[in-house]
Amino acid sequence: MSLVTELKGLNRSQVHSIWASYLGWTLDAFDYFLLVFMLSAIAKEFGTDIKTVSEATFLTLAARPFGAFAFGWLADRFGRRPIMMIVILLFSAFSLASAFAWSLASLFVIRTMFGFCMGGEWGVGASLVMESVPIKLRGPVSGLLQSGYPTGYFLASLIYFLLFDAIGWRGMFMVGIAPAILVFLIRMHVDESPAFEKRRGERPANPFAELLKNWKIALYLVVLMAAFNFFSHGTQDIYPTFLKEQHKFDTHLTGLLAMVGNAGAIVGGIGFGIWSERIGRKRAIIIASLLALPIIPLWALSSTPLMLGLGAFLIQVAVQGAWGIVPVHLNELSPSLVRGMFPGVAYQLGNLIASPNLPIQARIAESHGGNYGFALALVAGITAVVLVAWTAIGPERTDVDFLKEKTN
Repeated sequence: MSLVTELKGLNRSQVHSIWASYLGWTLDAFDYFLLVFMLSAIAKEFGTDIKTVSEATFLTLAARPFGAFAFGWLADRFGRRPIMMIVILLFSAFSLASAFAWSLASLFVIRTMFGFCMGGEWGVGASLVMESVPIKLRGPVSGLLQSGYPTGYFLASLIYFLLFDAIGWRGMFMVGIAPAILVFLIRMHVDESPAFEKRRGERPANPFAELLKNWKIALYLVVLMAAFNFFSHGTQDIYPTFLKEQHKFDTHLTGLLAMVGNAGAIVGGIGFGIWSERIGRKRAIIIASLLALPIIPLWALSSTPLMLGLGAFLIQVAVQGAWGIVPVHLNELSPSLVRGMFPGVAYQLGNLIASPNLPIQARIAESHGGNYGFALALVAGITAVVLVAWTAIGPERTDVDFLKEKTN
């Protein structure tokens, strides 16, 4: 059966669950990446440097595993749908609150709370949609879902391009309230996960016992996601600073090149997600990661806007091509009783390990005379090799019927 035929066979509730999860992750990333465009402006207002302000991204990422555990546990107990609604309302509120930070310390606290709430969105949304779609569509839908992240970055780039010079960094954060609108879409049109409905009324699993029981796969996935997060954050977070500080590009050119990169990311995520149904999850991740290596010099060491734009597009095809397989791969490897919590916790613990990435890259750049391109190339190159090796030795589990899985 062709992909088009499979897609046409989706019912209304399945379509809405896909779009709701995709948009939730899109707007989550949109809020997060607003900050990376404004490091210089925030540093200037609070009388500090970019390296210090970049600690806000560390705090946001470091708080995410705790939110993944808390909200994931609630989703396994009370359902994916209501918890997803709560998460989106909360991280939207903290994004808005960022606009009213009265000091750098208060901004750090607010972004930490934002990270805690943001941590719950991916795992809950991914389990909702993966448990709702047919088996043969998991790869393509995984690519679409993960492409919500670069779509959010693209939107942040667009808003920066259009509005930053007019509204400043505080006005940019006020735009972050937009995700709250998505809650009404979820409430009106999205049904609960069929796999959760099947187990509704059963005694909830003990999350700590399930993590202990499955410690080997949990440990493997945490390390895998640490590599993945160094791969994505290492090619994204400091990129606007690289363009502004090293190449002295203005707001419009910086925003435009970031949009070009994220267009490539969307192409890569969806393309490799679809391809993973044919060649397997591991092989798709390995091929995409290897493709990044020859592109790194073009992306990080070029000097003209044209070549930098080409490099940005191609590197993100590779990086987010690998990432497009993550939602389905983690859900297929997850224990059935804690699928709302397990993938998200593995993802966000990996994020915790990778959370110092931006400060690390800032220090590398400073120690090499402000050479942000060198910092980008170094982290991306090392991470691609590690990701290939770790993926190759790991497990793979495709064609799992979530409705027929044993729950004991």
